[in-house]
Amino acid sequence: MRETPGFRTALAAAVAGGLLLAGPTAPGLTTAAAASSGTTLRVAMDGSGVDTLNPFTAYFNGALDIFGTIYPSLTTIDDNGAPKPYLATSWTLSDDQLTWTFKLREGLKWSDGKPLTAEDAAWTLHLIMTDDVAGTANSTLVSDFESVTATDATTLVIKTKKPKANVTYSSIPISGIPIVPKHIWQSQVKNLRNYKNDTFPVVGYGPWILTEYKNGQYAKFDANKSFVLGAPKYDHLIEQIYKETDAAVAALKSGQLDYISGINATEYSSLQHVDGVRTAQAVGHGWVGLELNPGAKTRTGKPIGTGNPALADPVLRRAIALSVDKKTLVTKVLNGQGQVAEGYLPPAWPQWNWQPDPGKKQSYDPAAANKLLDKAGYKKGSDGIRIDPKTDKPLNLRLGIHSDDAADAAISRYLVGWFKAIGINAKIQAMSMSALNSDLGKGNWDMLMDAWTTGPDPTYQLGIQSCTTLPKDDGTGGNTDSFFCDPAYEKLFAKQATLFDPAERAEVVGQMQEILYDADVDIMFYNGTTKIAYSAKADGLVTGKPNADGFYPAQTAFWSYLKATPGSSSDSSSGGGNTGLWLGIGAAVIVLGAGVAVVRRRAGADDRE
Repeated sequence: MRETPGFRTALAAAVAGGLLLAGPTAPGLTTAAAASSGTTLRVAMDGSGVDTLNPFTAYFNGALDIFGTIYPSLTTIDDNGAPKPYLATSWTLSDDQLTWTFKLREGLKWSDGKPLTAEDAAWTLHLIMTDDVAGTANSTLVSDFESVTATDATTLVIKTKKPKANVTYSSIPISGIPIVPKHIWQSQVKNLRNYKNDTFPVVGYGPWILTEYKNGQYAKFDANKSFVLGAPKYDHLIEQIYKETDAAVAALKSGQLDYISGINATEYSSLQHVDGVRTAQAVGHGWVGLELNPGAKTRTGKPIGTGNPALADPVLRRAIALSVDKKTLVTKVLNGQGQVAEGYLPPAWPQWNWQPDPGKKQSYDPAAANKLLDKAGYKKGSDGIRIDPKTDKPLNLRLGIHSDDAADAAISRYLVGWFKAIGINAKIQAMSMSALNSDLGKGNWDMLMDAWTTGPDPTYQLGIQSCTTLPKDDGTGGNTDSFFCDPAYEKLFAKQATLFDPAERAEVVGQMQEILYDADVDIMFYNGTTKIAYSAKADGLVTGKPNADGFYPAQTAFWSYLKATPGSSSDSSSGGGNTGLWLGIGAAVIVLGAGVAVVRRRAGADDRE
């Protein structure tokens, strides 16, 4: 997911200045995100933030986390990534592997009291199948669906055009399709692209009910005490947005925050021995890397955007790949807490792990990069910058980074030097998360720092490299990652979803990753572990059991917030009352600090950007 990646993980936001205040409300200041009575779990929102509260068009991790907590899905996943019951209690597959039948729970109700039935699930999935706007975020998850019908209130039947092995992953919390109430959304279809879904409380069904959202500031939730998978142990949840991660770290140290996921290596080390704070690392379920624009185009092949045409040359892209010292990035940016990335899918899901053959591995080799460019006719000018032989223009490339991401900033300084060593002048352009993603879909970029996270099924992540995610000529419908479109990749993408044998499917997925690796449109830098810090007053926030290396399974907001339990030292005023309030002047949340780590599902630098 652009975790965001969440997928890109980004602890980012729109916060104006800097001061964190504890204690009674100060004169002249108004309370922001103050909790109601009862226990309150206070967490830092994924820094990618919220692009929209419309689940049909959103793909920032902050938004996806919210949808996962307020809307249901057909299934959920266990610690090993296997599907388990949620709305559906069971499912069967026909002998010809073309018909999936899901049996749904009886008696569930949306938060407004209306019945939640199989018709809501059928309507949601059918809309994504048939409406381009509705399919913006998740159309690849219903590719090859022939029909979706509710034969009665508790039976959902999905028929596929060909055998499809990942149907049970199509609708899971956060990285899958959220099921929405038909009676609320059917009147919004004509204006779906512009519908904000900002009437509170938002009608849904999940462990939490979204009661308030302030753009760039916070989201507030009340617990659904009748939730079918078990009621949350806290009464309220506040997801606070921070401009800078060290502000969140300061809040955690002072007892005004309970949980942060996606802190950077330096912050993690600094918190390991702080009284009242616990730390943990989860296996890396995302990557951080660099996108190269090979020539932005629409689905019909119409060129768009302002990308430098030199990057259409695979020789130039390969030289750029060879110029990057990934080991240095792991050592210097991650403090060694991660690993060099090669394949497109992260190590959290080892069944999809792929590594290049030794003879094809693109190791750091600036000398080889220079030889490639010399042979291809990229001569150096008097200033050392090479000239594009096709346009006679210097190789001046824009390098887009997230303005609120310390990892991006650190990486970009290395990249500029490495690129200069092979005759490329890179100009850093720091942009907000929203601006960067806006430019991405329009093709108005040369190189972009990127990060994604993904769930246990690879279809979504692989799908963002599909031709079907290119934008239409009118600019709608696209969720492409780098305008990649390759016929061989496309055939394998369709094939992998039809394979029920895990080893066969893994082989095809590996072939797809090899194609991406050789194309050099997404240069993987590293897979970092997800670094977590949380209050000793809250139990259950880290789920699963650690492996032999001490790393926990990939974490999700859905299970972490649902399983969180107030510790013995917590009291009913946690997060509320007259002390420890977040204070703001007018509408601004005020925080203290500098520096940030970004993560997305498209993430910032930790996880669909």
